[in-house]
Amino acid sequence: MTGLQDLASARPSWSVVLVFYLRVMSLLLIGGGVIHWARIVGLTPWRGLMFWDMPTEWQAAIIFFAVLDLVAAIGLWLAVSWGTVMWLFRAISQIVMHTLFSDVYGRRPYEIAFYLLTIAIYLILIYLMERENRTN
Repeated sequence: MTGLQDLASARPSWSVVLVFYLRVMSLLLIGGGVIHWARIVGLTPWRGLMFWDMPTEWQAAIIFFAVLDLVAAIGLWLAVSWGTVMWLFRAISQIVMHTLFSDVYGRRPYEIAFYLLTIAIYLILIYLMERENRTN
């Protein structure tokens, strides 16, 4: 039993875990932003179409997420509040895009589930961090 207690006491604080989580999310957003910019400059197609051949709605979404991904990534890496707001705005925008506007952008249930899961993990980490801060 002392092994579990030692393990629990050696765990980093929840605020450290939260910053680590935000930085992992930041790296994912950097990757997504780079992919979006690769589509814009013509390095890679999306659903078999080059950027200039896509419908205007897709072009607008790609530009929107190309900018938003990199801005949110910087904010998440720095662990500042606006970064979290930008990331949550980005995730919710993606969820709305693939639910309410699925006739234009397609239905992507795995992507929606991913965003909901990442938001849930973030909220759980915030709760655990606040609870830990109240007890100290």
